[in-house]
Amino acid sequence: MVDFLAAAGAGAAAAPPAWLTWLPIIGMVLIFWFLIIRPQMKRQKEHQAKVSGLKKGDQVVTAGGLVGKIAKVDDTYVEIDLAQGVRVKAIKHTIGDVIPPGGSPAND
Repeated sequence: MVDFLAAAGAGAAAAPPAWLTWLPIIGMVLIFWFLIIRPQMKRQKEHQAKVSGLKKGDQVVTAGGLVGKIAKVDDTYVEIDLAQGVRVKAIKHTIGDVIPPGGSPAND
């Protein structure tokens, strides 16, 4: 009789299936993918497209906040006219944004 009760108690406390224990972890990975990783990859692709499409005469904002007009584009560097007679050489990937024609920066 005692063996029957022990067997019945062991059967009632059986562990859940293994896939069920992994379900919360898989859910968290999916949440991270759709809320963090995927949008970051999309922004990175957009920035890469902007940088590869830079041309002379585009008005840009650098990552440091400098606003100027592109004077020369190279494979790695960009020369930017900040003011009359003031030209800086910047790494292409430090360009933060391209200002559309007719648009003005927020601080003007």
